Amino acid sequence: MLTGRFTRQQRLTQASEFKGVFAKPCVKQGDANMLMLGKINKHRTARLGLVVAKKQLKRAVSRNRFKRLTRESFRQHLDIIKNLDIVVVARAGVERKSNREILELLSKNWHILSKKCEK
Repeated sequence: MLTGRFTRQQRLTQASEFKGVFAKPCVKQGDANMLMLGKINKHRTARLGLVVAKKQLKRAVSRNRFKRLTRESFRQHLDIIKNLDIVVVARAGVERKSNREILELLSKNWHILSKKCEK
């Protein structure tokens, strides 16, 4: 279901929702550039939360680029990551990656995350 939008129903908006994922993730997937935490939810769709600290990505341009690319990749992979609450934490090395490399890393991690949470 590609609508072209990243709707409010697809976002983790409350601190309690983030805490739930951080407290008891069913899976952790990551590398030197990002960490993904996933937890099965009771909603119809997957939801995404982003943690992009100024300490990790100094420039606002880098933070915004990472968030934009992550949201777009999430939207394109909704059919794979059904019924998961996912928090993506950016790490310092990701600012040196190109857009294509970031999208490839995200795609690989979505697939691994969904397979691990199915078990």
